[in-house]
Amino acid sequence: MRLSLTVNGDRREVDGVWEGESLLSALREHLELPGSKNACEQGECGSCSVYLDGELVCACLVLAGQAEGREVVTVEGLAGDGELHEVQRAFVEAGAVQCGFCTPGFVVASHDLLARIRSPSDAQIREALAGNLCRCTGYEKILDAVRLAAERLAVGSPSSTGSPPAEDPL
Repeated sequence: MRLSLTVNGDRREVDGVWEGESLLSALREHLELPGSKNACEQGECGSCSVYLDGELVCACLVLAGQAEGREVVTVEGLAGDGELHEVQRAFVEAGAVQCGFCTPGFVVASHDLLARIRSPSDAQIREALAGNLCRCTGYEKILDAVRLAAERLAVGSPSSTGSPPAEDPL
C-alpha cells in the first residue's frame, strides 16, 4: 500500500508498506528514521515513542495505515536548525545517555511532559516517564536531565528550538 503522511514537518509518501506493518517499522525501514527503537513490540518499554498528531504514542502499537494523512514527529524532528532541542542537549550533558537504546523514547516522553508542565515535580517526572524502561541505569541521570531541561526551558533559553506537539510553544 502507499502511505502519505507528514513526518517531522515534511510531507512524505512511501510505497510498499504492508497493511499490517507498524508505524515504527515504516519509520525505520521505509522512511530511514532509526531514532525510534524496536525493543518490546508490545508498547511496554517506550523506546518507540513518537508524536502522532501531537499525542504521545508507542509507534509499535500503531499500524502504519493509521498514520495516513496524519502528522508524526520523531526524536529526529525535535531538533531544529541543526541544533539539538534543549531536552536532547540536557540528556547528553547530564550523562543520561548510556547505551542509547531507550534514550529516544525518554527524550520524546520528556519533551511531551515539559510541553504540558513547565516545572514538573519529581513525582510528575516519574509518572510521565513510567512507561519508559531503561536496562542500563538507575534512572537518576535521566531525572537529572529532565530537571535540567525544565530549568533551561523555564528561563526561555534561546536554544529551546524544535517541533513541539500540537500548538504548544515549547
